[in-house]
Formats: sequence, C-alpha cells, structure tokens
Amino acid sequence: MPVILEAIVVSMSMLVIFGVAFLALFLLAITMLPIERTLSEIVWSANASKKPSQTPAKESFREYNRKR
Repeated sequence: MPVILEAIVVSMSMLVIFGVAFLALFLLAITMLPIERTLSEIVWSANASKKPSQTPAKESFREYNRKR
C-alpha cells in the first residue's frame, strides 16, 4: 500500500473514531437528561424550603472612613 494512501486511510479512520466517540457521548447526555432534570428539581425543592439567612447590611466606604 502506498504511503500516501495509508496516511489517508489512517486519517479517515481517526476522524471516524472521533465522530463515533462524540456521537456516543452526545447520546449518553441525551439519555441522562431526564435523570439530571429530576435530580435538579429535588435539589431546588430542598433548597427552596430553607429560609435565607439574614446578612448584615454592608457599610459603604465613606461610613467606614468616618469610623476611623
């Protein structure tokens, strides 16, 4: 087999393997989407029931300088 033909075959096979791997990951992500959405809803509903903590008001730079 000539060297140039071998290089073309190897390059094309590498591109095909890359495409198949990308397609497999894409299909896996589509398959996992309902599970991720359900878990996300569970987490958001668990966090929504908690009341946010009261943070003290921050001082402005001028108020900080007046105290010094």
